[in-house]
Amino acid sequence: MKPTIVVAGHGPGISDAVARRFGKEGFAVALVARNAQRLKTAADALSSAGITAKAFACDLGTPNAVRSLIRDVRASLGPVAIIHWNPYTPGAGDLTTAPAEELHAPFDVSVTGLVAAVQEALPDLKKEKGAILVTGGGLAFYDPQVDQMAVGWQSMGLAISKAAQHKTVGLLHAKLAGDGVYVGEVVVTGLVKGTAWDNGNATLEPADIAGKFWDLYKGRTPTSITFP
Repeated sequence: MKPTIVVAGHGPGISDAVARRFGKEGFAVALVARNAQRLKTAADALSSAGITAKAFACDLGTPNAVRSLIRDVRASLGPVAIIHWNPYTPGAGDLTTAPAEELHAPFDVSVTGLVAAVQEALPDLKKEKGAILVTGGGLAFYDPQVDQMAVGWQSMGLAISKAAQHKTVGLLHAKLAGDGVYVGEVVVTGLVKGTAWDNGNATLEPADIAGKFWDLYKGRTPTSITFP
């Protein structure tokens, strides 16, 4: 049975490129997002390219749903060797006017769901000497210019959730390194072609970012890299 990569937060861009890269390297691919029809179309496209792929619809900000997802993937495709955590969601764009409760959505998708997935898949990850690979964002950085950018983009809640996710990656790396489980992230600091952020001026190629994730998986160091 092939080792399985769970591509959580699948869509056009980084996650699809990761699915293709790891699928071509011999992994079975579980595509995860909320839109079941889009997932099926993507899974069919991967299958046509000779990659074992299956679609799993899930709300990645709901811990119980994430736990069920991991169990379903294990039952359908086999042990989970890699989790690629790519989802994000907007919310609390302006911290001075948005209801405070709106912070739950971006935080739960960036952190709570990730932790639930890791906990549920941990026996597999340890047995497979697997990896947790996270798509980070430059809004996480502590920098005045970045803060001004988050304010201007009405993305303050997303910036908070990405900063918390960045810390989560470091903590999980420190905790799981002794168990042979690698945890790392690629922090993307530009616009990626084919994504929702692409307004026609994106310059980053998804396949190049997927290549960085493959390099992290194989080299298992460092904990975090910035791209480009």
